Amino acid sequence: MLSFSLEDLTVKQQKKLLIGSVIPRPTALVSTQNKDGVVNLAPFSYFNIVTYQPPVLGVAVQRVNGSMKDTAINIVNGQEAVVHIVDRENVELANQAAVNYPPERSELDLAKFELVNSSQINVPGLLPSKMRFETSLFKHVIIQDEEEITADLLLLKVVYFHVAEEIYQETYIDPKKLDPVARLAGSDYSYIGEVFALERPEFKGEMK
Repeated sequence: MLSFSLEDLTVKQQKKLLIGSVIPRPTALVSTQNKDGVVNLAPFSYFNIVTYQPPVLGVAVQRVNGSMKDTAINIVNGQEAVVHIVDRENVELANQAAVNYPPERSELDLAKFELVNSSQINVPGLLPSKMRFETSLFKHVIIQDEEEITADLLLLKVVYFHVAEEIYQETYIDPKKLDPVARLAGSDYSYIGEVFALERPEFKGEMK
């Protein structure tokens, strides 16, 4: 086995080891809105559940030369976002939303999603989407590498759930019908492959 200290690797090499091994990563498409009402879209794979009570999602937004990206700015300022699960049906549109537009221009100009009003927040959701979460900002965590601020971790509390009927089965989500897209490294993505179950072991002894 090869072993490396941080000092052995450049930042780029560290990134490659992380994104090439922490896979597959769930992908989210996040819609936000700036102070002028412009809707911003951006896909993220540094995304996951943080806790279910309260229901909190985490999205990490990398900074560019120390500057916050539009998604982070809009969430910190507006306190709201809609998080969509990227699936086979909308992955091509989600990829279009990765275009590097200035704040005054919406990615909707290229990624032709249909806007849909949210139920409890001002930021609109997107169609097509089989699963989306209306969220409010729970906590903003600034990530630093020594003195340099490198990322914004946004903890988002879910305030409303939207689920397509075809994927919903008595409070459970059918993963094959959701058909989510997972992020690998580089330009690579994947779909769900083989699904198997493992029962959690139980301790049969006496607690001391």
